[in-house]
Amino acid sequence: MGTAMKAIMKKVAGLGLSMEEVEKPTNLGPRDVLIKVRRASICGTDVHIYEWNEWAQSKIRPPMITGHEMAGEVVAIGSAVTRVKIGDVVTSETHIPCETCYQCKTGRMHVCKNLKILGVDRDGIFAEYAVIPETVLWKFSPEIPLDYASVMEPFGNAIHTVSSTNLLGKTALISGAGPIGLMAIQVAKVGGATTVIVSEVDPFRIEMAKNNGADVVINPMEKDLVKEVYSQLDDGVDVLFEMSGSKKALEDGLKCVTMGGEAAVLGLFGKKIDIDFDSLITMRGITVHGITGRRMFQTWRIADELLRTKKVDLSKVVTHVLPFEEWDKGFELMINKKCGKVVLNLDTISE
Repeated sequence: MGTAMKAIMKKVAGLGLSMEEVEKPTNLGPRDVLIKVRRASICGTDVHIYEWNEWAQSKIRPPMITGHEMAGEVVAIGSAVTRVKIGDVVTSETHIPCETCYQCKTGRMHVCKNLKILGVDRDGIFAEYAVIPETVLWKFSPEIPLDYASVMEPFGNAIHTVSSTNLLGKTALISGAGPIGLMAIQVAKVGGATTVIVSEVDPFRIEMAKNNGADVVINPMEKDLVKEVYSQLDDGVDVLFEMSGSKKALEDGLKCVTMGGEAAVLGLFGKKIDIDFDSLITMRGITVHGITGRRMFQTWRIADELLRTKKVDLSKVVTHVLPFEEWDKGFELMINKKCGKVVLNLDTISE
C-alpha cells in the first residue's frame, strides 16, 4: 500500500468540497482501528457541510475529511484492540462516546455528555482509509451487501425513532419522506403498524413513499393534512414520527395525533420554534420522544437482523451507487433531491 490516498475534504471555509490526495493515516492509538473504506454513503449532514450553512460554519474546522456513513475492512489494529481483527468487515456508529460519563455508564452512550461525531468533530470516512475507535465499530452479518451496510447508520435513525413506542396494531403518520422517512415506513410495517400515512411535498419522494409501502401519501401543499388524516382515521393516528424538521409539519402532525397518543421527533429545525405547547401537547396528553442517533448497540442489532433476514428492502431506498470519483454527481443528486440514498463505491479506486 502506498502512503497517499484520495479523500473528499472541506479544504477551506466556503461553498463546496474537493477531492484531494492526502497522507494515509498511520498513527493508531491503542484502541484505534485502520479501516479500508469500501463504501461510503452521502448524508444530509454532508450536504450541509458542502453548502456551508450556518450549522456547518459553527461546527466544522477546515481542513478536514468529511463523511460518516461507511462499510469497510479492518486492515490494522492498535495494541489494545480486542473487539475486531484484521480482515473483519465492519460499519461504524457515528457518535463516538467518552465511555466514562454518567450517560455512557448507564446505557446511553448515544447521548454521551462528551460526544464527538465522526466527520464533524474529527476526520471522517470519505477517504480510502480512516482511523476509527474500536468502540464504535459493528461487525455486520455477511449476508448484508456492502451497499446496504454503508447505510446502517441512517437506517438506525429510522429504527430508533419508530421503536420509541410499541406499534403493534397502531396507526402512524410520518412527516417527511427523505431517506430516513422512507426507511421508517418499512420499519413501521415490520413493527406491526396497521396504517402508515406519509406527509410529503416533493413529487419524487411521494412516489418513493408509495414504493416503500405507505398506505396513504398526502401532499400538504395540495390538501389539508389534518382534515385528510381524520377522513382516513376517525380518531387520528396513534403516533407521529416527525422527520422533516418543518415547524408546520410538526404542528399539523401533532394535531393529527389522537388524544393520549405519542410523537417521536427526529427532524432538526435548525432554530428556535414557537408552538402552542399547551393545546398541542399538554392538554391533549401527548407523550413526545426526542430522538438522536441510535441506541448503542441495541439499534444496531435490530438493524442487522432486519437486513440479514430481508425483512426490510433497502433497494427501495438506495437509488444510486456511484464510483468514488463521481462524488460530485452524488452531491448534485442529493442537493436537488432527485434520489434516495447515494452510495459511493471505493472499490473502483485502483491501488
